[in-house]
Amino acid sequence: METIELNGFQQKVLALPEEYDVFLGGGRGGGKSYTLALLAMRHVEMYGDRARILYLRRTYKGLADFELITRELFGMVYGTGARYNAGEHVWRFPNNGYMELGQLESHADYTKYQGRSFTLLMVDEAGQYPLPDLLDIMRSNLRGPADMPVRVVVAANPGGPGHHWLAKRYVFQEKPWKPFHEDKSKRQWIYAPSTFIGNQFIDTAQYRDQLQSACPDDPELLRAWIDGDWAVNRGAYFANVIDENRNATAPWDHIPEDWIVYLCHDFGSSAPSVTYICAVSPGAIGPDGQHYPRDSIVLVDELATNRRENLNAGLGWTVPVLADEIKKWCLEWDVKPKGVADDAIFARTGSGAGSIADEFRKEGVSFEPARKADRLTGWNIMRRLLAEAGKPDRPGLYIARHCKYFWDTVPYLARDQKRVEDLESTGPDHAADAVRYGCLRREPMSLKSVVVAGFR
Repeated sequence: METIELNGFQQKVLALPEEYDVFLGGGRGGGKSYTLALLAMRHVEMYGDRARILYLRRTYKGLADFELITRELFGMVYGTGARYNAGEHVWRFPNNGYMELGQLESHADYTKYQGRSFTLLMVDEAGQYPLPDLLDIMRSNLRGPADMPVRVVVAANPGGPGHHWLAKRYVFQEKPWKPFHEDKSKRQWIYAPSTFIGNQFIDTAQYRDQLQSACPDDPELLRAWIDGDWAVNRGAYFANVIDENRNATAPWDHIPEDWIVYLCHDFGSSAPSVTYICAVSPGAIGPDGQHYPRDSIVLVDELATNRRENLNAGLGWTVPVLADEIKKWCLEWDVKPKGVADDAIFARTGSGAGSIADEFRKEGVSFEPARKADRLTGWNIMRRLLAEAGKPDRPGLYIARHCKYFWDTVPYLARDQKRVEDLESTGPDHAADAVRYGCLRREPMSLKSVVVAGFR
């Protein structure tokens, strides 16, 4: 059998006790995928026929890369003793250990694994998941004998759609290589970073040139790939226009009478509904003592129906239930339950049937379509208003600090990887959509008003 050489990062990871879950979270080229294959092989050697390993990627295409790594490594160690069934994507080892290479993109894919047991769960390129909910569900499949530790190992590069939840959960908890308690899993984790500089098995100069040529106009992404820097905001759609110091306002206790007020709403049932009270400044000082230039929009309050543990799941409220909550909420603020929403709720649901907007109207909540525009126009207006906030002579977009769903989601939403000028739509974009409709609303404020930032 040939000798297996390891780089320094791989040696440190293999030296970690098995009772720790591990986040392999460095830059590109550090050898993370090969490390996963090494961990799988060691698990099989330690536990024999009790070892049941599941390796996950978001797409089947991604599995092909790892399959080649395992064929090389396992072929070197076991020869023909380890058998791979390409149709089932399953490795069976000489000691009857089992390893499956699986795909998990949606909740529908989870049915393939429901009720099954694994002793080691490995997730590669986890940054491709905009939210952690699917991977959290997979933890329920970890089961093993009392004397056998079960384990999760996650690998990701900074800069993808899942950049921010991964950084928040695993990177900024403790110094690298130091154990920390992770609240969601209630487990001890270790953050294990790597960079290509420490990988002596590649041509580092050539690899650096490849990375630089791959993102010539994105210095943040390049820094993330080269240095494994998770502090960058790359991937966040609003990263360069939103700043809590400029855009966040202290809570208001009332809305002045000379401000225009309306609701902006994004409807959902299985997904969250999100509604904001928008106050448009006539060019005046707000109740918080801050001056808001004319035509600035302030999101005074928020009503979001997301599940506490899942920002992308709704409470299943019907229109009558939601309408009642909106009316009570508006009564507290002394505003009318009227505003704008997306075109989808105005669509007729069938022959002779009304729309969701009709249902709201029957319940005493009136929505009109936001100004007709494509997504990119709406995003551009919203981004401009966010960027202009804090300037004394330009209208901006301001958000009350207690609008929790906004601050928990909007700053971290990722760009669409295929259409970088658009927002990644698989994430919790419901607050962003509601605000976009609010920014598109047009209503004359006075006979002398002029169009500013896409509305009057």
